[in-house]
This record gives sequence, C-alpha cells and structure tokens, in this order.
Amino acid sequence: MRISFFCFLSFYLLFSFFAIGQSPEIIQESIIFPQQKQHVHGSSLVSLPNGDFLVAWFQGSGERQADDVRIMGARLKKGKKAWSEPFLMADTPNIPDCNPVLFLNKSGKLFLVWIAVQANLWEQSILRFRTSTNYTKAGAPVWSWQDNILLKPDHRFPEELEKKFKDLPEHHTGWAGYAPKYDKMIIEAGKDAPKRSIGWMTRIKPTQLKSGRIILPLYSDGFNLSLMALSDDDGETWRPSLPVVGRGPIQPAIAKRKNGNLVAYMRDSGDEPTRVHMSESVDEGETWTATEKLDIPNTASVELLTLADGRWAFLGNDIDDGRYRLSLFISDDEGETWKWKTKIEDHKPNEGGYSYPSLIQTADGLLHMTYSHHSEKDKKSIKYVVVNPGKLAKTK
Repeated sequence: MRISFFCFLSFYLLFSFFAIGQSPEIIQESIIFPQQKQHVHGSSLVSLPNGDFLVAWFQGSGERQADDVRIMGARLKKGKKAWSEPFLMADTPNIPDCNPVLFLNKSGKLFLVWIAVQANLWEQSILRFRTSTNYTKAGAPVWSWQDNILLKPDHRFPEELEKKFKDLPEHHTGWAGYAPKYDKMIIEAGKDAPKRSIGWMTRIKPTQLKSGRIILPLYSDGFNLSLMALSDDDGETWRPSLPVVGRGPIQPAIAKRKNGNLVAYMRDSGDEPTRVHMSESVDEGETWTATEKLDIPNTASVELLTLADGRWAFLGNDIDDGRYRLSLFISDDEGETWKWKTKIEDHKPNEGGYSYPSLIQTADGLLHMTYSHHSEKDKKSIKYVVVNPGKLAKTK
C-alpha cells in the first residue's frame, strides 16, 4: 500500500525528534524510509556541493539470487530532517544489482558504481557505473553516461598470489568460491585469465589522493580476497592493482598515514577467530602487503576514514557472533590504539542486524553514516546517524 507523502514526512519527523539526544555524541538519527519486508542492504552516502546528502542501497526480494534487486536512493535536502521518498537509481533488467558506491571526483562529477550479478553468482559479477553533473534537483540524478568497468589483471596476479601466500602462516581451511582449500588452488585459479578478470565487487567508497589518483576498493567472493581499481584520469579509465592477499580479506576500506602510506582494513571471511584484516601500501595502492589480523573482533563489516585532523575513525561489527552491535572507534595514533569509542547499535545476540556502514565527514567535522538496519525479519530499512566525534568518551 502506498503511503501519502504527508504521512511519510510525519513519520520521519517523529522518528528524528524522538531519536535526537539519546547520547551526547549522536546529534541526529533517523531511518531513511519506513521499515518494510523487502531486503535492503549495502548503502553508500555522499555529501553534495549544494549541502544535500544522497544515499543509495540495493533492494529486492533477496540478494544475488533475486532478479528483481535494483539500486534505490533517497535525498536529504540541506537543512532538512526528513529524507525524500525513495527513487530508482539503477536497474539492469532481469539481473540483480547490488553494492552501490557513490562518490564525487575532483571535478565534481557524481559517480554511482555497482555490480550486476550475472548468472546469480557473486563470482560472475560485472562492475557497472553511471555519472552525472546534474544531481542537485529533487529526485534521482540525471545520468549522462553509463558503462562497465572492465579490469584485466595480467600474469603478475598469480605471481603475486604465490609470493604473498608465502608470507602468511600455515593455513588450514577456507571458503573461497574457487577453492575448498586455500593457497595452491587459489594460485591455480589466478592463472585462469577469465576468472581473474571477472567477479570484482564494490562495497566501500574510494579514496582520492593529492596526486589525483582514485583508489576504488574491490573484493572477490571467488578468490576471497581483495584488489583495488586505480584511476589516474579522474575516473575516465581504470586498471587493477596487484591483489591484496590473505585468507579471507574482503571489502577493504582505506585510511591514509601521515607519511603517505595507505592502510586497508578488511572484513574477515576466513579462518577463525574472525578479526579485522590489515594491509599496507607504500606506492599509492599499486601493491599491498600480505594481510595480518588485528585484535579487533569482526563478523560482518568494516569502514575506515581519515579525519580532517589526521585521526582515524573505524566503524564496524566488533563482535564474534553476529551483527547485533555496531561500534565507532577513534584513534589518534593511526590505529595503534583506539582511545574513543561509542556503540551506535547495541542489542542482544540475534536481536537484529546492523551492518555494512558507509562513513563520511563533512566540513564542519561531523561524521555522517548510513547502515543496514534490520531490527526484525519484516522490519528492514537504512538508518542515518550523525555523530560529533569531539563528544566521544574515552575508553576505559
């Protein structure tokens, strides 16, 4: 049943005003659209030059197995508390569309990058993108271009796999799509040019360097590891980095060190215990160290951001057994310690799922995030939260 816009607006205002003030660091929170039965997941948030916010997510009767899954979006006008009614952002006919990522290049062009899941298999996914320079009016952006991002990892891909697997401790088992066990079988799969050229998926926003390079994090459920798409021409063309090798490091998020090095934190999709994976690059994302596990528990998702003052913010499911807790950490020593922490969502085990966050900072220093908010089976939405990082309490 279609609700009226008046009821829709009233719902948002009520929820927003009720939510504000729950804790001193959270200054605004609301669900973006009324909770409903369809699966909604994988949101991405961008702040537009006119002060609006634009969010995208995927929605449908499932994920990769459901052909009705499409990319949806909503807009928060500058100074408003209520998000617009959702609108269509992209839909590949008869193929699931998932994992949207929104960002602006240095020229102010808006990019929407996502995956079309061919054959209903993650490892057959194709990267797609749309761009717009007409995105400030109500509703969806006016898209002026659409194409695929086609990557061609060369012979160095399996060579890097073999080299970096030697840097890892002895393995046991794994769950990659191309291998019931790891290392040798993954290396063999890497020698197959079609396999290494397809199935790279988006999840988290890109990092843009002073040099102009755009680094778009990607991962593969076939290889169960990660890779970066690199652009040195403002997003016109893309090429692959060498792989980020480990046993289950997926969905990378990137922070920048003061010395110029890049650090990727990744979700753990490998051996237990599940902990955040970390890798470092000294050459602007071209190559990455073999991953190591940190002491941060992790079961579902990570986000990482270098703040304007040089501190790092980490947002993720810092638990071992679900998605019922989502926490924000702040570090002033580039991840060596995390002195400030707040729980954005904190529930009992099996009481909902709160995951796949997107995290950005605006010029006023505030942190804006969206994430999947699944309180019950038939109550699913995307939640928006604004945090003042200056009000986070120090951990004890």
